[in-house]
Amino acid sequence: MKKHLFTLLCAALPLVLLTGCWQEELPEEDLTPMPPVVEEEHPPETPRVVLPETFALPYAPSQTLDPVECADGMQQVVASLLYEGLFRLDSAMEPQPSLCASYTYDPAAHRYVFTLREGVTFSDGSNLTAADVRATLERARQSERYRSRLAGVASITGRNDTLTITLTGPNTGFPALLDIPIVKSGTQKNTVPTGTGPYCYAMEDGTAYLTANPSWWKGGGQPLDRIALVEAAGHDTLLYRFSSHDVQLMTADLTGTQSSGTTGKVGCIDADTTVLQYLGCNTARAPLDNLALRRAVWRGINRSYVVSAFLSGHGSEAQFPVSPASRLYPSALEETNSVDAFSAALLQSGYVSERPLTLLVNEENSFKKSIAEYLAESLTNAGLPVEVQVLPWEAYHAALAAGEFDLYYGEVRLTADWNLAPLLATGGSLNYSQWSNPQTDALLSAFAAAEDRTTAMNTLCAHLQSQAPILPVCFKSTSVLYQADVVENLTPTAAEPFYNLTSCVIHLRESDGESDS
Repeated sequence: MKKHLFTLLCAALPLVLLTGCWQEELPEEDLTPMPPVVEEEHPPETPRVVLPETFALPYAPSQTLDPVECADGMQQVVASLLYEGLFRLDSAMEPQPSLCASYTYDPAAHRYVFTLREGVTFSDGSNLTAADVRATLERARQSERYRSRLAGVASITGRNDTLTITLTGPNTGFPALLDIPIVKSGTQKNTVPTGTGPYCYAMEDGTAYLTANPSWWKGGGQPLDRIALVEAAGHDTLLYRFSSHDVQLMTADLTGTQSSGTTGKVGCIDADTTVLQYLGCNTARAPLDNLALRRAVWRGINRSYVVSAFLSGHGSEAQFPVSPASRLYPSALEETNSVDAFSAALLQSGYVSERPLTLLVNEENSFKKSIAEYLAESLTNAGLPVEVQVLPWEAYHAALAAGEFDLYYGEVRLTADWNLAPLLATGGSLNYSQWSNPQTDALLSAFAAAEDRTTAMNTLCAHLQSQAPILPVCFKSTSVLYQADVVENLTPTAAEPFYNLTSCVIHLRESDGESDS
């Protein structure tokens, strides 16, 4: 009792002092003895988690699930459970054999020969053949999604279990481009073509769902026999379905133009991607035709702060145009970046400010705008005046194509073979920096043909570091959001949220509501 009164007095003392005086006596009701404090012997029980009776994914029934043509986002997630490629990319973005059992490469002829895995059947029981693979890849060569990826393919032939692909030039990283999902030839015009994946699409009484494929070549191990499909066409509808627990998993770019805000107990796992954000330099005009000035700016970018403060950690800082998640990333070449290092390099460059540099950024993405403004402010404060010019996408792209900029904040989705030629080769389709350097071109070609890709990438990155035609900042992540306590052991990759499907555990409530599975 004394202890409790002492506590109350201590709590009340500051309030009394604020009045400037003590009351001479308390009202009679305040003198009433307080009831004894009864301490709880046990902490309150944690509310029992309410598990769903079914596990559901969102999808758009009016849109195709053909993996070559379907929309990004959840249609691709559903498709990843229905279809498989010759290879699949692991968390380090390295190709791992899937429908392909083995392959050979003839560097003189730029020819790959792939042997298909034995015993693989489509979900309808028919055998996978090289003709099926060829038909899908030929469609992919003409598609919006895969056209640029397969631009280096000269011809594709297939017979029985052997597929031959001839390239227009060397590419020892080509298998990393072949995670393209394969569908059965002749079914590609269907809304849901036939695939070889762990699940099949089914419809019952007008309700769509996925059911475990009993003939899956991996021999089972799917975490559920049935996955419900819930209509969620449109970003707002998707968020509502997820927040209301109508669906238990969704993917999101949390730093994109349509970022996702959710409520409730939500788990989030990031997966590394090939999406590079960088500062591009106009190397064709002063002052950024000055190599020493470009190198100074390279040293002045606080990449870790960009990732933590503006991307909320949904990315990885990078000094080179290859993801730090890849075994090719040359960590040993990294330099210490700081304001002091930038100031010293800027002084040594001999730069004299005659006008503020213009930094272009497109207005559609608030995250990129904020990053550009931060970079401009930090460079200006350190002695290099920079002004940000925010433009709509069409005007932004036109200004880049015309070379009307000093710097621009860019984003590009690189291919998993880490072909940097479009970005850095003379005349490259994405080479807005107007960079033209014979040594760069030679090193890009050497990497494409290299048996030792790690050493070749290291040499290329050392050269890019010394020349600084572009200034890499970071690689973005994609996020998988899921209802906590429902999904366990999820290890997503950029293309496959259920990359480790057979290790996943899905907890559901049994129909009697008394236990979960």
